[in-house]
Amino acid sequence: MIEWILNKVNKKISRAYRFFFPKRPWYSFYGDVPEHLDYPDVSIYELIERTAENYPYYYALEYFGKRITYREFILKIKKCASALIEMGVKPRDRVTICMPNTPSSVIMFYAINFIGASANMVHPLSSEKELLFYLRKTGSKYMLVIDFVYDKVKRIEKNTSLERVIVSAVSVDMSNTNHLLYWFFTGRKSKIEKDDKAIFWRDFIKSGILDRDMKPYQRNLNEEAVILYSGGTTGSPKGIVLTDMNFNALAMQGHLMCDPAKVGDSVLSIMPIFHGFGLGVCIHTPLYIGMKCVLIPNFSYRKFGKLIKKYRPNFIVGVPTLFESLIKSNIRDLSSVTCCVSGGDNLSLKLKKEVDAFLESRGSKTRVREGYGLTECTGAACLTPRRFYRENSIGIPFPDMIFKIVKVGTMQEVPSNVDGEICISGPTVMMGYLDNEEETRSTLRKHKDGRIYLHTGDIGSMDEQGFVYFKQRLKRMIISSGYNVYPSNIEAVLNEHPLVATSVVIGIPHPYKMQVAKAYIVLKEGYSASNSVKRSIREHCEKCLAKFSLPYEYEFRKVIPKTLVGKVNYRELERENVDAKLKE
Repeated sequence: MIEWILNKVNKKISRAYRFFFPKRPWYSFYGDVPEHLDYPDVSIYELIERTAENYPYYYALEYFGKRITYREFILKIKKCASALIEMGVKPRDRVTICMPNTPSSVIMFYAINFIGASANMVHPLSSEKELLFYLRKTGSKYMLVIDFVYDKVKRIEKNTSLERVIVSAVSVDMSNTNHLLYWFFTGRKSKIEKDDKAIFWRDFIKSGILDRDMKPYQRNLNEEAVILYSGGTTGSPKGIVLTDMNFNALAMQGHLMCDPAKVGDSVLSIMPIFHGFGLGVCIHTPLYIGMKCVLIPNFSYRKFGKLIKKYRPNFIVGVPTLFESLIKSNIRDLSSVTCCVSGGDNLSLKLKKEVDAFLESRGSKTRVREGYGLTECTGAACLTPRRFYRENSIGIPFPDMIFKIVKVGTMQEVPSNVDGEICISGPTVMMGYLDNEEETRSTLRKHKDGRIYLHTGDIGSMDEQGFVYFKQRLKRMIISSGYNVYPSNIEAVLNEHPLVATSVVIGIPHPYKMQVAKAYIVLKEGYSASNSVKRSIREHCEKCLAKFSLPYEYEFRKVIPKTLVGKVNYRELERENVDAKLKE
């Protein structure tokens, strides 16, 4: 009892000291979260193995009626690792995973790590040209691929280093009933012609020998473990090299910052595993905590309400478009939801307020918490605290993560509340870009304080209390007649109009202003782009925006194009605009 009281007193003293004498301003809002963490000297796999040892009979995965406990999960990983060794995979080999969110893809990810190889994570909807690029770039000899992509792989495999291709299916690891239904409606239509290189998942797994005492390869935790790719909407995709330490640090930081995450909670793992946000935040972090990941291989925004009703998740994590679909759903009960995190793209204040009101009206006590990160820092580095909120802020840095705002193009820190480039330092920052030293040097820079900082290419600011504010990508900034025009500011104004559902602004060429803003607008259901509606939106912008930042053109759309992970595809709109001008 005395020890418990002393512990409580020490915590209160620590919090008071931190509030009045903070080393970093954001530490004042940490509560019981420590400023620095002790990271264990273990691999990605070993961190999850520790969880399994503590909670063997809790569920790790759920997938179409089939649940897998942590004990079963570890045994499946070991069986898969044994099969990889039988196939000839060696430490430091690169194994490509070209899969949606399924148990076989998650098991394979940890099995690759178990034997000391690297996981090369690739989007299954990639074109043949993109697949060829990813396979050649990494020199992958082995690949796990979903069955409906296998034909693409077969057409290009002679131009790669591939020796064996493991073919899986969405129906693998479903319950017997769901497997039968899937086969009846979809699976039996897909026929795979087997060859010397191809092996089906079930046959592959059978080739492994289950050794319960099998030990993981002892790897250097600061060497390559995972390769993910930049989105590709800003040019050629770059391979982002991440380590065991990167992923484990993210999991431990995320657990503490994303309270009330606890053992036995469940999360809808909708964000894909080939994306940093999906793999780091929606898979590895919850598995470290002891949560259950409900794997969703093919997300439909129209069926979002049904998913929540069926699985009653505690955590909903995703990009803003996911929360747009939430408020359009007919779900009536959200009382199970204890945490909502939005990341991966800018969450407008209007949408946040709408989602918060929707959650409250459906019985949830939580509100949307906005976070921020890049694949280059393993998916997340900053989150809005549960008890502290600043309008339009993306929150405060995770433990051991240092944020600073610098003058664009320099390493010179700017004062509080002044816009500049967001720079991040800490244990989740990547090793670098794969075989691209020049790009790595320009992105990872050593500052005067001796730290290596990730120059994000994002514009933002930090207030006196350490809350960070994201404005937009540096590459999206429009320079019109010498003025800096921020598309996100224009979008915020447009979205405040009562008839506007959503909007996107891009820069288009202008003969003497260099660039001007063009607005793409989606109206709310039941409204059309009549002359009176157009006039009302223009007048609204004229009242709320400086003259130099007013949209030069307005275009009304039914939908805004999205990337494969649900982000707004600005590049597609820019290409469309260029193509339209060429045809004139």
